[in-house]
Amino acid sequence: MSELATLARPYASAVFKRAKETASAAKWSENLAFMSAVIGSKEISVLVDNPKVKKDKLTELLLDVSKGQIDNEGVNFLQLLLQNNRLALLPDIARLFEEQKAEDEGYIAVEVLTAFDFTKESQQKFAATLEKTLSKRVHMNVTLDKSLIGGVLVRAGDRVIDGSVRGQLQNLQKALL
Repeated sequence: MSELATLARPYASAVFKRAKETASAAKWSENLAFMSAVIGSKEISVLVDNPKVKKDKLTELLLDVSKGQIDNEGVNFLQLLLQNNRLALLPDIARLFEEQKAEDEGYIAVEVLTAFDFTKESQQKFAATLEKTLSKRVHMNVTLDKSLIGGVLVRAGDRVIDGSVRGQLQNLQKALL
């Protein structure tokens, strides 16, 4: 995983630099998200990983699927990745691009897993608490996960804050063994 991130970092940096030059970070986010979703789909990933599929046929297929969904720069980027056999890096490129974009815009994307739904008011209070803790504006993506039993699990970049009952039980188990 870290090897893929190392290979993806120069591509993500180049795309971010281009997005800054052209003031098109939002469009690049859409392009990369779409391309990552396409490459991540079962149907396409099987073809990408198959050495019997010719590069020109794969290029034709991906360009047909992407028609109208990504702009000309996105098409050029997709072709570059195809030529360099780097399509598998797209999810990492997209993730690294989003991290650079968030850093540049002064916020951090936070994934919050919760055992129970937040009310609108409690979500706002939790976001304010996270902003104080992380010293940045937060963009929260809240997902319901009943396996946590209770509490929340927060992932903000490399930082993980485990306030879940499941996490506390696992820590207790480790301490007892």
